[in-house]
This record gives sequence, C-alpha cells and structure tokens, in this order.
Amino acid sequence: MNKLRCIVIVVLVGVGWTAPTVVSRADEKPNVIIIYADDQGSIDANCYGSKDLETPNIDRLAKTGVRFTQMLAPSAICSASRAGLMTGRFPARAGVPSNVSSEKGHEGMPASELTIAELLKSNGYATGHVGKWHLGYTPETMPNAQGFDHSFGHMGGCIDNYSHFFYWQGPNRHDLWENGTEIWRDGQYFGDLMVEQVKGFVDREKAGPFFLYWAINWPHYPLQGMEKWRDHYRDLPHPRDKYAAFVSSMDEMIGKLLDHLEASGLRKNTMIIFQSDHGHSVEERTFSGGGSAGPYRGHKASLFEGGLRVPSVVSMPGTLPEGEVRGHLVTGCDWWPTIAELTGSKIPDVHQLDGSSILEVIRKPETKSPHPQFYWQLGADAKKAKWVVRDGDWKLLGNTSENVRPEGTPELTAEDKKLFLVNLAEDIGETKNVAKDNPELVKRLMSLKEEYAKSIERTVSSRNGQSGSAVGK
Repeated sequence: MNKLRCIVIVVLVGVGWTAPTVVSRADEKPNVIIIYADDQGSIDANCYGSKDLETPNIDRLAKTGVRFTQMLAPSAICSASRAGLMTGRFPARAGVPSNVSSEKGHEGMPASELTIAELLKSNGYATGHVGKWHLGYTPETMPNAQGFDHSFGHMGGCIDNYSHFFYWQGPNRHDLWENGTEIWRDGQYFGDLMVEQVKGFVDREKAGPFFLYWAINWPHYPLQGMEKWRDHYRDLPHPRDKYAAFVSSMDEMIGKLLDHLEASGLRKNTMIIFQSDHGHSVEERTFSGGGSAGPYRGHKASLFEGGLRVPSVVSMPGTLPEGEVRGHLVTGCDWWPTIAELTGSKIPDVHQLDGSSILEVIRKPETKSPHPQFYWQLGADAKKAKWVVRDGDWKLLGNTSENVRPEGTPELTAEDKKLFLVNLAEDIGETKNVAKDNPELVKRLMSLKEEYAKSIERTVSSRNGQSGSAVGK
C-alpha cells in the first residue's frame, strides 16, 4: 500500500512552519538536487576559509547562492545524518540513532518512514539516487522501496572506488547496485560512473520536475583522488595531501554537473543544495585525519561543533539570493520542510517534523532562526547516548568524547565527559566547561533534554507497537 495513504494525523514540531507555496514560475515546479558530501571538514572549501584547497565549484555555488556558517548536521555519523536529511526528523525518531550495517540482508531506516523522495514523488516528481545509501540493505529498505524511481550506487558505508568492494569488515563484499540489481563495473572509477549517472538522469528527466539525491561518498575513506589532483597536492603534508586530492576530485565532479545543467538550460529552475553529512574523520582508515574543523573543536562521531557544523550552500539563481551568507542556527533536518514548501508539496496528514522550513531565512537575512532550541542524540538509549541540547547560544553536551583536539585545548576530564556546558557566542572553540558556574542553567537544559528524549521514546514505542519490530535493526 502507498505510504501516503496510510497517514491520518499531523503533528508539526518545527517552529515557524508556514503553508507551502511555490516560489518558482507559476507554471513550472522547480527541480531539486541535493549533493551530500561525506566526512568533509567544517572549513574545507575556499569559501569557508581554506587556503590550501582548490574548490572552484563549491565556491561557484556560494557565489550564486546562500552559504551557511551555522548549518548543523542531523548527526555526527553517516547513517543517522542521512536519516535526518531524508525524513526531516531527529535521526533517533526516524529509527536510525546510529550507523546501520553495511552487510547485505540487514535493515536500517524503517520502511514506514516518509522520505523526501516519496513526498516529491507524490507531487509528480521523478526521483533519482546516485552514490551512497547506508540506510538499509534489504529490498524493503533500499532506495527503490523508499521513493526513488532510479538508484545507482552502494548500499553500505563506503566502497573501493575501482573494485567496488567493501573491504573494511570481512568477508570482503562487492557492493554496486542499480535499481536493486547487483552490477559489475570492475576497474571503472566510481567518480566517473557517478557523473555518467547524474548526467543521464538529468537528460532523461529534463522535462521535469525531478529530484536528484547525489550522495557522494567523498572525501570519506578510501582516499582515492584523481591522479591530476594527487599530483597537484604532492607537496602538502600527509595525510592532508590525500584528503585534499579527494576534496578537489569531488569538486571537479560537481562542476561537471553544473556545466551540464547550464548547457541543458536547467540551472535557473533547479535548486541545488550542497552539504557535508558531518565533520571530518580522524579514523585510522583515513590516516587519522586530513580534514580540518578550523576554529571548532570536534570531528566525525563527536558532538562538539567540529562534528556537527558543516559546509552548506543552497543555490537557485534568479529565485534565491546570490552571494549572501547566513549565520542562523539551521540544521540538516530543515531541508525536508524547506523543499516541501519550495515545491508546493502537500504534507501528509501524519509526519512529525523536527526540522522547519528555512526558506524565509534564505530569502531574508533579518528572519530569525526557526530553532531557538534543538536536540541531537547519537545512540538509541537516551541515558547512554551522546547528546546535545541547544538553547540559543548555550549548548549542553552529555556523555561526550573526542579522539583528538585542537592544539592548546585541554583534555576532557571525567566531569567534562559527563556534562559540558558552553556559550558559543563567547567560546566558539568549546575550550572551557562552565557547567559548575551555571547550575540552574544546567538544570533547565537537562529538563529540556529529557522532554526531547521522552518525545523520541514515544515515537519509537508507537512504531514498535505497530510493527512489532525493533527500531534501527
């Protein structure tokens, strides 16, 4: 049964929700493309202040759009971030509190979740997925069953870009699929295959409207950049050289899509969102680093700013502002309702959103953030999970951790790991825990955290009661 017909009640949690209106020409729905990078550091683009990287096409999007300086990812790890993007909900509410398995036969995001692809498909959109999925590896949870007409890519967390095998947990597994069928392209560079696919999708669906989710699994390991960029960065220190080559390889691919849209006459009627899923990796598999969070503390899997604050640009020349910057607190969960409003898509009678439309933030800098408060939970058990609650500039972290820290930043103490309070307006680097100095504030924020956690628990319990199955299994 079509998921949209199963929905009967609506609860909109996002602040500042407005009725959806189409902002493009009255007779034409806008196309939508989301380019979701993977493990890209907070400042790793020229337009974000990087001095040693070449990113002309990310910068090109920024010059023709709006760049965010406080865009916070739905989560600090891959699967959870993608679930927040796809559903507009806290990842834990969407059934993906952490990473899902990269092994065939394992479920991920519950099939009952309403994805942005399903929403747009109900509004007459052709829908396409290219690249990484990492939200389920069963027929019911793979892209074609989650609203995508066409899907090409890998279902797990990453692949070798030449053999298309997952090598990071035995046994080694081939992982390349097209529309639910395993395909073999041995020796063909995955970047070239992705560009071929995104161009082909645009050509097939250029009559519009279309939605393309291009989940580029770069600069996530393995760091296999193009030869020209490896040569370009040969004088950078290890591992920055390998990471930089992969960032610029990704940027070059984005440029090929932009050129193709312009040549096809589609650029002005296509909203393009570019964003990283979370901060840079410091895992051994990526040589323990290479990316940069700049002034921010944290990295992938950490809920300090360096794990959550990501490069993010939205561009639609002629419709949205160009060459502007927004410092508002916004989140990756906001793209779902923003796209719904832009496209005039009818929100079903039931879909509890945690994100809010940021269309007015994009249009007008004087608009306030729709999020005076927000919440992150990394893990299914709210008591053991890493979590963050924001209230304005105040940020309270619980069960926090980090593998590396900026030079000169003190190591976390046992008390810091339990509760860490910071005012980001005064300490953007999150260098000092001021929880002891603000007991009443900590108490209030803890109470707010409990409200969020109980709300998620109610959603999970309700879904389990309906399906009789575990969340995120």
